[in-house]
Amino acid sequence: MSFPGYNSIIPKDVATIGEILKENGYATSWFGKNHNTPSFVASQAGPFDQWPTGMGFEYFYGFVGGDTSQWQPNLFRNTTAIYPYLNNPKWNLTTAMADDAIGWMNQLNSIAPSKPFLVYYVPGGTHAPHHPTPEWIAKFKGKFDTGWEKLREEIFANQKRLGVIPAEAQLTPWPDGQAEFGGAKLPRWDSLTPDQKKLYARQMEVYAAYLAYTDYEIGRVIQAVEDLGKLDNTLIIYISGDNGASSEGTLLGTPNEIASFNGVDIPVEAQLKNFYDSWGSAQTFPHFAVPWSWALTTPFKWTKQVAAYFGGTRQGMAISWPGHIKETGGIRPQFHHVIDIVPTILEATGIKAPEVVNGIKQKPIEGVSLAYTFDAAGAKKPSTHKTQYFEMMGVHAIYHEGWVATTIPVRPPWVLGGSAMPDPASGFKWELFDLSRDWTQNQDMAAANPKKLKELQNLFMVEAKKYQVLPLDASAVSRFVAPRPSITAGMTEFNYSVPVTGIPLGDAPNLLNTSYTMTAAIEVPASGAEGMLMTQGGRFGGWGFYLLKGKPVFTWNLVGLQWPRWEGPEALAPGKHTLVFDFKYDGLGAGTLAFNNVSGIAQGGTGALTVDGKTVATLKMERTIPFILQWDETFDIGSDTGTGVNDRDYQVPFAFTGKIGKLNIKVNRPQLSPADIKRLEQGSQQKGARD
Repeated sequence: MSFPGYNSIIPKDVATIGEILKENGYATSWFGKNHNTPSFVASQAGPFDQWPTGMGFEYFYGFVGGDTSQWQPNLFRNTTAIYPYLNNPKWNLTTAMADDAIGWMNQLNSIAPSKPFLVYYVPGGTHAPHHPTPEWIAKFKGKFDTGWEKLREEIFANQKRLGVIPAEAQLTPWPDGQAEFGGAKLPRWDSLTPDQKKLYARQMEVYAAYLAYTDYEIGRVIQAVEDLGKLDNTLIIYISGDNGASSEGTLLGTPNEIASFNGVDIPVEAQLKNFYDSWGSAQTFPHFAVPWSWALTTPFKWTKQVAAYFGGTRQGMAISWPGHIKETGGIRPQFHHVIDIVPTILEATGIKAPEVVNGIKQKPIEGVSLAYTFDAAGAKKPSTHKTQYFEMMGVHAIYHEGWVATTIPVRPPWVLGGSAMPDPASGFKWELFDLSRDWTQNQDMAAANPKKLKELQNLFMVEAKKYQVLPLDASAVSRFVAPRPSITAGMTEFNYSVPVTGIPLGDAPNLLNTSYTMTAAIEVPASGAEGMLMTQGGRFGGWGFYLLKGKPVFTWNLVGLQWPRWEGPEALAPGKHTLVFDFKYDGLGAGTLAFNNVSGIAQGGTGALTVDGKTVATLKMERTIPFILQWDETFDIGSDTGTGVNDRDYQVPFAFTGKIGKLNIKVNRPQLSPADIKRLEQGSQQKGARD
């Protein structure tokens, strides 16, 4: 079974807006988040055609992946990794990328002042991790002590006062276990203990600070355009948010998002004791509790990841073009989608959608321009975007001419585990909403208008086939950890002989849920040696093999909660040595996930560290990391980039001061026996029958 619409590749017959504008004489740039480059081409080996610079953007300054630390990011200039935060603890990407964008525009203006330009500006905020500076956090102290329900009421009142929602719009109910929410239930603020209130208020203070900080830096970039005297003729499209507010922080919130993605909840008491004062700093990778995300999707239902409801999809957008749009502060009610941005830019610039780019015939652009709404005469015109499908992890919806049909999630997005919908094409319960009368999807019309519901259900399948959405897949964990293309796919042995840094996780050995053996042939000089041999991940989850004051050490960082450690008793004498770390995994491995069974992952195992054939340390780990290491970190040889796996032992880059001869990693993944497969199949069938 293949999923061509979800293969992460942007094909050559759909040129980006960067490519189109570049070919029409524009200088093009991209700052911030790049979640378009597939992980399997994100290494130094390339190819680089799926990087911003390979897709029409002449300059790139940002990070590759879904999110990154703002204090120690996975940062690139074009295709070269850079580390401006080293020895600079006050450095923050949110400010740095604004500085870089302003510098790029000023340089361009100095050299070619008449050349038009594109700045695609994509801050990390307010996606997790929430990393504002302390000065911004201080501004919001005590602002959210009244809780998430009160915040929701205040947002709703402000939306009505500002006219950004209709006067008759209804506030959707709070999830108290209703069937319409799939049984999801969020705690009421008044039910919380004083400690819970203290922690959760702090989480929201940091989030709000991050939002305000991000907006301020965006304002600096816009001010720079005005300072150049070019604001009147610059089209600014400002889209706020990342789908709906995110709920990956779980019901408790987390100081370490990597922990939550590995199914680990950190108790409130531990969060208060260990992370309250440092929340938002480089010592955390934080995300807030789910009720805050639900409040921030007011007045709608649900949160990010739920494609069927506007709480998971609808975003605020502002457009400014001072020399062309005369009505400031106007509200536009028309339905549009993000695919309409490119046609809008093309119409505004007078550039025709190309039929051929770089010799390749182009597919028709699927969106429609919303430029017809720019003047007062277009304020009330009917939307030209008639039909739009939505889908994510099986949950789907279809909009058509003012109606929307939606599927009710069977699991909340903050629950990674649980049974997958076996037949997402027909297994979901549907709701139907008339948006002309019910702007917030609050009144289900499915029972009253089954004909319209059936019409939209059929239309969804037409659109899904057209846009390569099929086959639908409602799985969660198994999809999350499914093998991806990789230059290391199928490899069981890896050899390295020279220092290399910045290898992304997708192109590095995967040591989760498996047995493995690491061998390091090194030479210690007369003065002794220390430093990193090999490491993967960082402060919030990973492993490291290094010499510390001459002693060999292997350690796992179990999502910042435990650091199992194997250490030799003596510093290595000058000369050649062979170090071996051997780990025997006790579980059946990730193969059990194919049967919707997690019994094979996160199991324990026993590790042994040997020096020149002599065992110097043995330790059994009761549990291991199941799903993922810190994704904005890399696999490094000879030093450590990003953050260290144990701050108490060393500080990056911790370059090895000896000589590396050869480093070898052998991976021995568990294989399911016929008996294992039979047992797992029977268990899956029984579970399906119960469900």
